[in-house]
Parts: sequence; C-alpha cells; structure tokens
Amino acid sequence: MPASAYSNDQLQVLKQPSTLIWIVMAGECIAAILALTPVPGAGMAGSRWVYFGLASLGIQWVALLTLASLLLLRRALAGGGFLSITVATLGLMQALTWLISGVILYAFGDYWQLSSRAWLALSLQLSGIALLIGLLGMAALHNHVRIKQLVERAKQAEIDALTARVQPHFLFNTLNTAVMLVHRQPQQVEQLLMDLSDLFRAALAAPDLVDLQDEIDLARRYLDIEAIRFGPRLRVQWDLPEMSVPVRIPRLSLQPLLENAVHHGIECTAEGGEIGIAIGERDGALEIRVRNAVPAGGLSPHIGRGHRVGLSALRTRLESMEGASLHTASDGAWFVATIRIGLRP
Repeated sequence: MPASAYSNDQLQVLKQPSTLIWIVMAGECIAAILALTPVPGAGMAGSRWVYFGLASLGIQWVALLTLASLLLLRRALAGGGFLSITVATLGLMQALTWLISGVILYAFGDYWQLSSRAWLALSLQLSGIALLIGLLGMAALHNHVRIKQLVERAKQAEIDALTARVQPHFLFNTLNTAVMLVHRQPQQVEQLLMDLSDLFRAALAAPDLVDLQDEIDLARRYLDIEAIRFGPRLRVQWDLPEMSVPVRIPRLSLQPLLENAVHHGIECTAEGGEIGIAIGERDGALEIRVRNAVPAGGLSPHIGRGHRVGLSALRTRLESMEGASLHTASDGAWFVATIRIGLRP
C-alpha cells in the first residue's frame, strides 16, 4: 500500500469521535497510575488526589493539543508515511510536555525552588514518560489501521466473489429466456437480443456506481425481456417522481430485486401478478421499493440458489456503503424489498 494512502487512513482514524474518547480515557488511566506510584520529595507528593488532578490536567492538555496539532497539519502529513506521522507526534508530545509541565509545576508546586540538576532530572523523567506513551499510542494506532484495512480487504473480496457469482446467474437466466423465445416468438428475438446486449454490457463493463436513471433504463430492458416471456401474466407499475439531486447507486442493484419479484410473484403462478417499483426520497435518503404479490399458497420456502445469492450479494454490497441498507418484509399479501441509500447534501 502506498505511504500516502496509509497515512491518510491514520489521519482519518484520528478524526473519529471514538478516537477522542479513547485518548481521554487512556489519559485518565495514565494519570491514575502516576498518582498511585510513590513520588519522592516534597511538594505535591503529599496529596495523591492533588497529584492525580494535576497529572490528569497535564496529560489531557498534552494529548488533546497533540491531536489538534496533527489534524491542523494533516495536509502536510498526508503525503508521508507512518514514520513521518510518528516523528511529528513524538516531537509535538515532547514540546507540549515540557511546556505544560513547566506551567503546572511552576504554578501549583514548589519545584521552582529545585536546582538546575534537579530540573534536568525531572525534565528527562517527563520526556521519557512522554516518549514511552507516544510510542505505545503510535503502535496501537498502527495496529488499529492495519486491522481496519484487513477487514476492508476481506469485505471487498467477499463482495467481489458474490458479484462474480451473481452476474453469471443473471446472464444465464436471460439466455434461457432468449432460447425459449426463439422457438415461441421468433419475431421478437431481434429486440430481445438488443436488450440482452445492453444487459451484458452493464453486467460486464459498468462501473461500480451508475446514475439512477441508467439503472432504471436497464431494469426496464430486463422487464421487457420478461414481458415477452410471460405476456399478460406480468403487470408492472412504476412510480418515479422527480429527484431533487442527481443520484448514483451500485450497478445492478435493482436487478436482483426484480429477478426475485418475477421468480416468486410471476413465474410460480399460472395467473401471474403485479410488480410495483417505487423510487423516491424519504428522510434524507433514496428509497427504492420493489413489491410483488404473494401467491395464494404463500412464499415458497424453496428459494432458488441464484436468487438467494443475488439478494445476499446485494445486501453485502449495500452494507459496505455508508448509510445504505436492504430490508425485506411480507404482510401475507405483498412481499416488499426496500433499498435505502443516504443522500449526501
């Protein structure tokens, strides 16, 4: 992985609220350890609560100012790697430790009466503590970023594997439809092959994210193919209001929902049924609802493997996106699958 990408991941971790919480908690733990450690000499050593309070004050100021400085310098550090961020962090911690410790000790203790040699020893002691804490913190950050990257790679590998299984399944179903139509309705084969060409192109060459309108056009082509196959048994109702902002969604995200609706709501019943597609904005998110009538005997428990893989892959792809999800529900009369994708302002 390039050094710039790795450093960007580290800086992104520092911006998370959870990082701030952990830093504050770790600072309090370190202050408690220092307060419980026997401290020779006069001054603040006589009261552990006072010592704890001042140590906590100093540690929190050092930690939070170091974090704030790193965030202010993130553009300069973005091009470097782990070493540059480590050096910057340790340097900032050392400088801030000397500054804040000096202010606290001068204001609240009697250390200003110490000799130069005692001041040097105290400064070295504080510098050593800051160095060790900084190294431990950077090691923890390094491990956290590596684990996060490994999880993301594993997630992406799972998505790629599922997508690779969905596309052949989708194309296989469409080819089966084409073979059936060649014998039953040869006059419509030309239009079918044109639609099939568009579907192939989308499945094999489309980017990860496509415009919503392009995905709708692709879904219409798929339903045109199925309409030729099922005739009047397939009834489709569209509800497509105008969107306030351009929207991009994962490629072939509508396709698995339509396949599932056709398989369970149309294919398994002699009289067919209705499929409803409603797309709109709701509560700051794009909402895509696909519903199909449930057959009189209820949903079949024997769901085809391809359809199960298709919905599983779609759910996994959406969960990898921020603010995206897939929910399915049935009230006995209708089966509804809902995709929600957060709209960025």
